[in-house]
Amino acid sequence: MSNNASDRIANTVNSYVGGAKQAVGEAIGNTNLAASGAEQRSQAEARQAAADAKTHAEGVGHTAQGKMQQTMGAMTGNRSMEAKGHANEAQGDLERKI
Repeated sequence: MSNNASDRIANTVNSYVGGAKQAVGEAIGNTNLAASGAEQRSQAEARQAAADAKTHAEGVGHTAQGKMQQTMGAMTGNRSMEAKGHANEAQGDLERKI
């Protein structure tokens, strides 16, 4: 599993745990627990947003790299480079949709 995937899982878990702590704290009137849970959830969501932005930026880079490889491969008759360009473009498109 990639580091980014494990970070995403940890962020999701922390967001749910924080939300649960907040709900329990509010239900029992424990403001410290509720505040701690809200903070945990908020931090996890911020880290998740940063991971999403990073993945999107990597996708833009892979798409651009793939288009360049396709063009250079077509211009030089290098079918291997052209195929690699298609693969990089597809990877970039997938990363931008995540």
